[in-house]
Formats: sequence, C-alpha cells, structure tokens
Amino acid sequence: MPEGDTVWQAATRLHTALAGRPLTHADLRVPRFATSDLTGRTVLDVTPYGKHLLTRITGGLTLHSHLRMEGTWRIFAPGTPWRGGPEHQIRAVLQNTEATAVGYRLPVLELLPTAEEHTVIGHLGPDLLSPHWDETLQDQAVRNLLAAPARPLGEALLDQRNLAGIGNVYKSELCFLARVTPWLPVGELAPDVPARLVATAHRLLDLNKDHPDRRTTTVARTSPASRPTRTTTAPDLLYVYGRRSRPCLRCRTPIRKADQGDGSRERPTYWCPNCQPGPTS
Repeated sequence: MPEGDTVWQAATRLHTALAGRPLTHADLRVPRFATSDLTGRTVLDVTPYGKHLLTRITGGLTLHSHLRMEGTWRIFAPGTPWRGGPEHQIRAVLQNTEATAVGYRLPVLELLPTAEEHTVIGHLGPDLLSPHWDETLQDQAVRNLLAAPARPLGEALLDQRNLAGIGNVYKSELCFLARVTPWLPVGELAPDVPARLVATAHRLLDLNKDHPDRRTTTVARTSPASRPTRTTTAPDLLYVYGRRSRPCLRCRTPIRKADQGDGSRERPTYWCPNCQPGPTS
C-alpha cells in the first residue's frame, strides 16, 4: 500500500535510474500533456513529498505524479520486456540509454513549471520524511492535528493537510501504539499524546523507508535469503493492520476491523478493543 515510506522507495529507484541523464525518449499518455516533448532534457532529481513524486527536469519543468492506491513506477533495463500491466494502463514512459521508467495506472500525472510546484503540494502539511525534519515541523504537524478537536483521530491522521505520508496502515498502527481507538476525538487525547504520535510517525516511516518489509513491531529484520517462503509462517511485522480476528500481540484479544470515514470515503481500520479504549465504529 503506497504510504510515505513506499513512495520514498519509488523516488529513490527513479532517481537512481534517471537523474543526471538526458532522456532519449519520453511519452506522457494523458491527453493534456500528450504532445509535450521532453526528449533531450536531463532529469535533475526525483523528490518525494508525502505521497507525491516530483521529477524535476532541465528547462524548469516538473513531472508530478501520485500513486494513490493502484499506481506504480517500474524500472526496466534496456531490452527487458515491460511488466506491470497491459499497454493501455501505461501513463508515462521516461527513457535514457541505461534504463526505462514506466508509470502504470497513475491517477495523477501532470507537467508543470518547477516554480509552480507549490500549486500541487503547497496545501500539504509537513512531510514526515523531509530531510529537514526538526522540532519546528513536528510542532506544526501537532498544531494541524489539534486544529479540529472534534475530529476522530484516524481521520485527522489520514488528512495530508495535517501531516503528509500516513495511510491506512500507519493510521491503525499509530492509534494502537498510542493506546486509543481511531474514533477518539483529537481534542480528547491526553496533552502529551499528539506530540508523541507525530514523533512516532516520523520515526516509523524513517525506519521503514529503506526496507521493503514494512514493520512496526520489534521483530528483527532478516536477510532476503532467510525471509519466510509461502510454506513458512511470516513474522508479525504489524500490530493490528491486516490482523482481523487474530490475537492481539499484547493481550491476545481478537483484533477487530471496521470502515472509518465521512461517508464519502470509507477506509479499513483495525484496532484491539482491549488495548485501545475509546469510541468505536
């Protein structure tokens, strides 16, 4: 599931494959930008911000993409068949002499002046994986969360205008670690909890950004050669997400699942009814 850490990984792969090299072929398969010619321009960098990807190109241009639930960027070596979906799902192709980046099912893809990047990310809260993360950004994220005290915590954490990078997985895990349900109004949190939540969110995303096996528990990471196969039992990498009816790792109470949202967009939510006191769905 694309959240801040997986978007960071995508940006790292794209940057490694594209940055510093001129494009020998570029194809944006969305009507508005289909005639844009980027061939010959050099990719300067690929930078993540929350769940957004900014591919900066010489000439003062930025290719902005967002993966949402289904989108993905795949990298292929020259001569390698493209695998990631049928041809009609391809939205972008960026190619140089050493690699080809293919964007599948990208729900957001737009080319804009780099000087206008604020028009697509300026509304977002602090990026939890910002290289400039400090107490100032943390305090801003806390103030954003507390700005609507009646709002359920789970909804507030998912709102990228408060802090950027959290999705369904981290929402559920953070509420478990804070020992409150995702339906508890933000204003009812103990005074020290909002700052601890934001600090924990930053720490977990930072710990996971360089690893494909996202985890929030204390299970030790393993080498690729020793990771579980289909015939072995996978370790418990997450406390509650995806563990419906399985025993809580703390108290053995069965984990529950329900949808949470404002009616227009419901999100799956997991919690332990024993470890997390407070209102439920």
